[in-house]
Order: sequence, then structure tokens, then C-alpha cells
Amino acid sequence: MPVGTPRRARSPRFHWLLGVFAYLVSTGLVAVLLVEPTGLSSAASVAASGDIAEVAAIEGQELLVDDADGAARARDEFTVTAKPAPVRPAAVSAPAAGTPDPGSAKAIALELVTARGWSSAEYDCLVALWNKESGWNVYAHNASSGAYGIPQAVPGNKMASAGADWATSARTQIVWGLGYVQGRYGTPCGAWSHSQIKGWY
Repeated sequence: MPVGTPRRARSPRFHWLLGVFAYLVSTGLVAVLLVEPTGLSSAASVAASGDIAEVAAIEGQELLVDDADGAARARDEFTVTAKPAPVRPAAVSAPAAGTPDPGSAKAIALELVTARGWSSAEYDCLVALWNKESGWNVYAHNASSGAYGIPQAVPGNKMASAGADWATSARTQIVWGLGYVQGRYGTPCGAWSHSQIKGWY
């Protein structure tokens, strides 16, 4: 603007529009802070309330949780539903295995099963399971699946975690197999039940 040119006064209409705009922006900001459209702090307050052990997922307006009593709960307009517990098949019994021959793979298994605090019924289930899988043959090999040894590990070299002699040692294979059974099924009878239902373990 050249020096000496008079400044043009802004119209009252401009000031009115500026005031309306400022009012709308400030009102919108306050509304956002009060309403919390995501509801994340409400979800956090549900998790921290002490009634609920863990928030597992948020999907829309639904929370899936681990809850001690498994009850559905409602908090801050959320539906809270307990996650279903994993279902393991009911354990079934197996025929009595009898007394194993001293020094045999089954005798080693009985020693290791007893050391874990499992009952003779668990030993019976283990004998039945591995009778079906391998006939207790250290060298049993399934060409189609690659399963190997007494517990039929797939692949067989998984058993190297229990010992370098995994391909020839009944003890190493049994140690690995018992760890697998306990980790996946809890007990030999749990594994035997699964095998009876599914045909494999």
C-alpha cells in the first residue's frame, strides 16, 4: 500500500463472521474434549475397575475380557463379554499297561512319568498312545509325514532339544515326548483322549 493511502475500514459484517467462526471453533473443541467419541478412556476405566482381569479386544462397542466369574458386564455403554476358556477333551482311560520289562523303553517311560508325579493311569494312557503311534519303536518313521521315533515327532530333529542322540535313544525321545504331551495336552490321558477323538495328537 503506497505511503499516505488511507486504510480501508473493515466492514461490520466481517467482524460478525469472525465472531461466529471463533464461537463455533471453541464450542466444537469443548464438545470433542467432553464427548470422547473413541471411548478409549472408558475402556481403560473398565479395565482398571478391578472387576475385570484383562481387556482382550475392543471391537466397536464390545469388549472381550477374561473375567473370574465369566459373567457378561456392562460399563459406560460397552457390552463386556467374558472370553470362552479353551476346551480340552475330557480325559478317557486306557487299558492297564502292566509292568514293563526292566531296561525297556516302557520301563524308562514309567520312571519318567512317576518322576513327574503322574499316576499309573497316566502311564497306561501313555503306553496306549505310543503303542498306536509307533509301537514304541525308536526308529519308527512315517514317510508321508516325516514323523519319527517313539513319540512320532514331526520333524524328528525337533527332539534334538532333549539330546543330541535323539535319533537312537529311547530315553531322549521319551523325555522330549513327555514335554510335548504336557505342554500341549496337560497329561498323557489328555493326549490319548485327543488321539481317540481326532486320530492324532
